[in-house]
Amino acid sequence: MKKVLALLVSCTLALSLAGCSSQTDSGQTAEGSGKKVRIMIGYENNPGEPIDLACHEWKRLVEEKSGGTMRVDLYPSSQLGSKDNIIDQAVNGDCVVTLANGPFFQDRGIQDFGVLFAPYLFEGWEDLEKVVDSDWFEGKAEELEQNVGLKILTTWRYGIRHTITKKPVNGVSDLKGKKIRVPNQTILIKVFESLGATPTPMAMSDIYTALQQGTIDGAENPLPVILNGAYQEVAKNLVLDAHTYDMTCWIMGADYFHTLTEEQQNILMECGDQAGVFNSQQLEKADEEALEALKDAGVTVSELTPEDFKAAGQAFYEDPQIKAMWSEGLIEEMKAIIGRQD
Repeated sequence: MKKVLALLVSCTLALSLAGCSSQTDSGQTAEGSGKKVRIMIGYENNPGEPIDLACHEWKRLVEEKSGGTMRVDLYPSSQLGSKDNIIDQAVNGDCVVTLANGPFFQDRGIQDFGVLFAPYLFEGWEDLEKVVDSDWFEGKAEELEQNVGLKILTTWRYGIRHTITKKPVNGVSDLKGKKIRVPNQTILIKVFESLGATPTPMAMSDIYTALQQGTIDGAENPLPVILNGAYQEVAKNLVLDAHTYDMTCWIMGADYFHTLTEEQQNILMECGDQAGVFNSQQLEKADEEALEALKDAGVTVSELTPEDFKAAGQAFYEDPQIKAMWSEGLIEEMKAIIGRQD
């Protein structure tokens, strides 16, 4: 079955990329004003999640504002491959857009970007939005474009990440040795190591089966993602640990971005910002609805709070690998940007 699925994904990708061109029907490139371009947005999230709904809004806005000269096709549910696959496609010049966050950029060489996922450093969206609006973020985005070949188009709230497990977690010590699925990124691996768990990287599309078969003991993600992945069918215990506020970026290969006209570049980014506002409006409501739906599905919500995890999470900051990765004084710089005094 896995071989069949892999073949289907490969065929979908090949057919999609065959039309991945900035050419018009007459063969002219996007460098000429008003020429038609096609952009593919691929993501792991399932239809109906806030991210997916906001992508539909982004598509609508771009196609409307461009007067039909820009076509946007959406590929949810990992139809274009894993996040790493799509990022590789983008770097190689394909007309793909996907979402990635600070830890992915860290693992691709822009080390300090990983601080955006530091556990319990940011206490709300307002903190992270101050960072995104800062000169520090602008500088790191320029480094990402110049050194890695990825252009940040817009930045959205993705969600507050919590943990769902097969067995109850009544204290931080109950996470010890538990195999918790995380994305394949150093920061979240280190976060869960600091909490005593055994982080287990794997693709999002594999989580349900891994929970069902006992390959993993739990997974972490925002509540709407947990609900739409149906993890509540095979894991019945939820901890609202809020270990990370996930601010994610939509990225495109810099080479392809610069084949677009300046007008097309502006349309893509400005409409992305507008769709991001739409996403934020959907997200809070979706969180509340997802929590109630999980409870209705028989999920038990732990009485533990983020405060119960903060002390254990401090071990993250003492990890030698983390210290070696980040610039000296980076945490203090973040605290200065967001106005924290401690």
